[in-house]
Parts: sequence; structure tokens; C-alpha cells
Amino acid sequence: MIHASVILKAKLLIVDDQFANVLLLERLLRSAGYSEISSTQDPTEVMHLHQQNRYDLILLDLNMPEMDGFQVMESLKSIESDGVLPVLVITAQPNEKLRALKVGALDFLSKPFDIAEVLARVKNLLQVRLLNLETQKLYQQVLVEQNLSDMLLHNMMPQAIAERLKGRSKLTSDHLNQAIVDSYANVTVLFADIVGFTTFAQDVSPEVMVGVLNDLFTRFDNIADHHGLEKIKTIGDCYMAAAGLPVVVPDHADRAAHMALDMLSAIQDFNASSQHPLNIRIGISSGAAVAGIIGKSKFLYDLWGDVVNTASRMESHGTAGRIQISEATRQALNHSFSLEHRGIIDVKGKGKMSTWFLNSPTLGDHIDACSITR
Repeated sequence: MIHASVILKAKLLIVDDQFANVLLLERLLRSAGYSEISSTQDPTEVMHLHQQNRYDLILLDLNMPEMDGFQVMESLKSIESDGVLPVLVITAQPNEKLRALKVGALDFLSKPFDIAEVLARVKNLLQVRLLNLETQKLYQQVLVEQNLSDMLLHNMMPQAIAERLKGRSKLTSDHLNQAIVDSYANVTVLFADIVGFTTFAQDVSPEVMVGVLNDLFTRFDNIADHHGLEKIKTIGDCYMAAAGLPVVVPDHADRAAHMALDMLSAIQDFNASSQHPLNIRIGISSGAAVAGIIGKSKFLYDLWGDVVNTASRMESHGTAGRIQISEATRQALNHSFSLEHRGIIDVKGKGKMSTWFLNSPTLGDHIDACSITR
């Protein structure tokens, strides 16, 4: 319900070629408390006046020289895109009322005027029109908030998972709170850690530290998007991404390898223009995993499985400025990459493992000093 004070502030336009009718209507409306009242005896001015002032209601006489009320309403349709004209027609001809309503008028007033009828029809039309305008405004706000919500949701998790969550919005809270969990036979997980970041953070302001992290992680995000990996999360100065989920792809290991190589290039580009040169250590492994969303609040798409632990160990047991991959990832590569066999290393929690350093791609057959990849 629209408050009476809002209705009385509505903008009104009286259009009648007879000055006496304009004066009468204006006095009636002002006596009822309406203050924003304009008038004209020239129907050709209506369209221009409405474009400038956007009246809430136009009291329009139908029988006028030069341009009758029907012609005025036709011209107003070019302004009101929804076809609903804010027009209360005034006529002494009963047969014109139905025609006016078909053209787009909201209602009609009969001549000679009945004071109670004039005030009642004006108030009712304004109440309905202002309520519709307020509803449209609220609807647009809802659309803006929904678009923002969708954008945030898609930024927080993969699009396929976000769409599944949105699809649950019409279900009960029990369905909404059910975990989303999917199993994958083959994925590749990448971990990257900024070497010496703890020491670096102690020597700069918090603002500089956050700015550096934001710069680097934004570069990594762009690389992940380019190669089709899903950024899983960041933990402090550690960056985690995965290939092969939630959309299964056969070249998941290749995608992760290309991303890792591009990340090394990104660090070099960063150092070339930064006063704070840094380095990264990257680890990659491939295998089965479970991914999804669990819990009831602060949803986060995450990944679980031995492949996650192994990829993390490949990073933590790696070397600054290099990419260490597991034997499983070496076997999962589909295309030629330059690999350097590091040998057998003792990995915490995993025991002895054969690992490899990933170098730049080669154009020819994949052969290195130690082995052939396939």
C-alpha cells in the first residue's frame, strides 16, 4: 500500500483546450492536497512535457482541436515502452470511453465533473500506478542482487557445481544441505608455494604483502582459466588448482603441466617489474580423487584423496624455481615434455618415490638423459 503522503506528491498534468475545465480540475485537486500539478491547453505539447517531467498521471480531454486525445495517446506510446499509458481520459461522449480504454487509457472521467468521482478515480489510479512502479523498482533490485549472487557463486566454485547448487534453491532445506560429492578416476592436482614468503612478509607492510599476493594469484588465476584448470583454493601463500574436474578431460596432466610452466614464466614477468623478487616451488601429481561441497555454511569446493597429499609432497619436497611431478603424472602425460629424472627420494608420509622435474616442452620426440616418457 502506497502512503497517502506519497500519492499527494505525485506529478499530475491536466490537458484540456477549455481554460475553465483546467481551472476547475486544478482547484479540485489542490483542495484535496495535490501539489505537483501542471497544465496545458495545447495537446501538441503533451509528449514533450511528459518526456521532460514523466508525469504519474495525465488527465486528458479527448475532444480538442488540432490534435485530439486519441492522437495524444498514440504519441505517448513511443515513450511508454510497456504500452501502459498514465492517462485518465476526460469525455462527454459515452461511446468514446471503450475506445479510449482499448487505445491504452487507464480509466475515464465523464463530463460534467462529479467532484467525488474525480478525486476517487485520481487517487485509485495513482495508488495502483505508484505501487506498480515501486514493484518494478524492487524487482530490478532483486535482479541486480541475484546477478551479484550468481557472480559470487561462480567465482567461488566451478560453473557446473554452481548450477547444481542454484538448482537446489527450489528444494527443501534438507535437500539444500545435502553434500555435493563426485568421484573422479583420473585428475591432476597442482600445488605452488611462494619460496621465502614468510621472511618477505616480515620485511614489508601488510598492504604491500597483500598487494603482492593479489598480483601473483591474479596472474595464476588467468593461467588456470586459459588452460582449463579449476582453482581450488589458496592457503596463505600456497596456490592449489586441479585439472580434470568437475568436467572430465583426457589431457588433465598436460593442462597442469602447461599451467606450471606458465606460472614460472609469470614469476619471471613479475620479478622484472617488481621491487620484491620472489620464486615459487611447484608440485604435481595425478590419480583418483573425490571433490565437492560439504557442510551447511560458507560453501567451498574442495578436493580430497591421496593424489592431493602426493601433489602437496611434490611441492614441499621440491626445489625453488622448478616443477616436480610424480611418476603417476609422468605416465599420464599425453604429449611430449622435457623431463629430468630426479631419482628416488624419501617423501614424508609416502616413503620412497620416483620423481621428475618438468622443464619446457620440446618439439620433437620426448627423450631425455634418463628415460622416454611413454
